[in-house]
Amino acid sequence: MKIKTASFIISNTDVNKCPKDAIPEYAFIGRSNVGKSSLINMITDHSRLAKTSGTPGKTQLINHFKINNEWFLVDLPGYGYARVSKKLRSGFQGFIKDYFEQRQQLACTFVLIDCRHEPQKIDLEFMEYLGENGIPFSIVFTKTDKIKLSELNKNIAFYKRKMTQGAWEEMPKYFISSASASEGKKEILDYIDQINVDLSKL
Repeated sequence: MKIKTASFIISNTDVNKCPKDAIPEYAFIGRSNVGKSSLINMITDHSRLAKTSGTPGKTQLINHFKINNEWFLVDLPGYGYARVSKKLRSGFQGFIKDYFEQRQQLACTFVLIDCRHEPQKIDLEFMEYLGENGIPFSIVFTKTDKIKLSELNKNIAFYKRKMTQGAWEEMPKYFISSASASEGKKEILDYIDQINVDLSKL
């Protein structure tokens, strides 16, 4: 897939105000400071489409971007950042939960995970929530340029063991990515393209 156009449409905290277009959308979410904005900018070839910041927790809204006039990329707030107030975190959880449970156009959620760390409870619990609610998702391991290949493989294997020992029969589909090295861009876009093709046949 080649990205020809990528434009900001709307930001809000009310799922009922999300675009009404009957086209697929793909949500990106993860713990704060996981490199979400950098990944979004990398895969869309737009250096400033999503706002990057040295301060985690900046994305606090549901942000819709229309890609090629064919699908939406949805940038969601990060979860689990301690310096965001408890009241604000509960607000995030409320409208994020509404989005996942009410947004019928959602074709796939990409859960971003920092590949440098062993499985984090908050990530595992979030993915379990998606699974329990029948929300399709894939994993994107980010920042692969900041870790040795042996460490990356070890951490991914750890995730596989942790997930298959718990609620999962097998590891969900996953991608490895580096925003600075443009790694994973083709694989993620090809995956979105294939889902779009499959949906068009329904």
